[in-house]
Amino acid sequence: MAHRRLRPFNTRDTYPEQRLDNDLAQAVVARGRVVFLRGQVGQDLETSANVGVGDPEAQTRRAMENIRTLLAEAGSRMEHLTKLVVYLTDIRHREPVYRAMGEYIRGVHPVCTGIVVVALARPEWLVEIDATAVIPDDEAS
Repeated sequence: MAHRRLRPFNTRDTYPEQRLDNDLAQAVVARGRVVFLRGQVGQDLETSANVGVGDPEAQTRRAMENIRTLLAEAGSRMEHLTKLVVYLTDIRHREPVYRAMGEYIRGVHPVCTGIVVVALARPEWLVEIDATAVIPDDEAS
């Protein structure tokens, strides 16, 4: 693993009443160059077209694809993720959002905070994911 993950866990153990399977941690210790990403939504990076209108799972997949793309452009990768903040406009979207997000962070164990908000910048956006990654010193150029 690129960073030291403290108390890694899986959400299937901490939220047994929900069908979640996310590899997270209570803390991450990292050294290196920090990559801060703008909150990502269900929007195509090239065209700014909305993706998955009305579908929180599809919007999450697009947001996570955007995160992967932007990290690669920054010389980073998903394994460098240290923190995610997930903004939901409806608590009922939590399970589909976290299930989709979990596919992208399998084995990574970032820290994660989830927040329910009244709205995002556009009414059709149901989820926004803010990501921070750290490129380890031994991989930094």
